[in-house]
Amino acid sequence: MDLECYPVADRPPEIVPGRPDRDWMDRFTARHPYRCLPLTMANTTGWELLSPVGFSADWDGGEGTDAIRFKPDRLTPGFEELVKSHFGGGVLTFHTGYLFRTRPGWDMIAQGPPNLPKDGLYPLSGLVETDWLPFPFTMNWKFTRIGRIRFEKGEPFCFLTLTPHRVMEEVQPVRRSMNADEPLRRQYEAWTREREAFNRKLGARDPEALREAWQRFYFKGELPEETGAPPEDHINKRRLKPLKFGL
Repeated sequence: MDLECYPVADRPPEIVPGRPDRDWMDRFTARHPYRCLPLTMANTTGWELLSPVGFSADWDGGEGTDAIRFKPDRLTPGFEELVKSHFGGGVLTFHTGYLFRTRPGWDMIAQGPPNLPKDGLYPLSGLVETDWLPFPFTMNWKFTRIGRIRFEKGEPFCFLTLTPHRVMEEVQPVRRSMNADEPLRRQYEAWTREREAFNRKLGARDPEALREAWQRFYFKGELPEETGAPPEDHINKRRLKPLKFGL
């Protein structure tokens, strides 16, 4: 399946596969957050749009479109069209620079980069029917306080991922007792025992547990105590395709 990206700006932003690393994760003791596979998988399940220039934006708390003032780090052609105050209400608007098209039955979710908090600014998420839409959409961020924020050159301002158009409506949430699924219950109980035992060893400074540092059942796609066959389609690294140039 192709994700078609049609430039509608003279200098559209760079599009790259989502990157797993985050500065705040790097600063953790022993880079502990990288042991959380759901975090790194979320970081890489989509494509980033990168700001072509560093800039600051100041919001004075007003509701009008003139309440946000922008200042690029250097004179950049097209900057006024890249980012602006379009809606008012402390909303900062990026123009992605592209018209996106997906195959029939697939929508696009435009959101902020996952697990990348930004002081003073919050990304607004949108779901877009890109299988028919003949015009581009914008990526919007909401100021959470009066003051100044910054985007650095190369910093992602939008994260794109895809979702089926109708499948979610077919999903029926059902609350069940785990006693109704004996294999699942045994697997959960085995995991609980292993988890509690490992944490006790860590608390007692057990040398083997300290060397292991963390349990890897989920990361490796394994079930504790051989309570069932491991999943056949487990992945622990996402490798999305980079943008290529077509006709």
